[in-house]
Amino acid sequence: MKDKPWFKQKTYGLGATPITWQGWATTFAFIGLILWRGTILARDNNASSYLIEFVFMLTVFIFFVAYKTEGGFKWRWGKN
Repeated sequence: MKDKPWFKQKTYGLGATPITWQGWATTFAFIGLILWRGTILARDNNASSYLIEFVFMLTVFIFFVAYKTEGGFKWRWGKN
């Protein structure tokens, strides 16, 4: 699964940017999932449940992006 990276490291700071359609699709799917769950839980007026789900989904997303990023995550400041 690690044959071609979907994300590249940012030049400054910590994180990654999508570089393939799979990376963009994953990012948009994550955003859609967060918005969809937020609208469902907003109707139920259950903010604490949404916060727990959001933290879990964000953690899974970050680990997946780090796995599919060439070189993984690390603090960078320039092209060094």
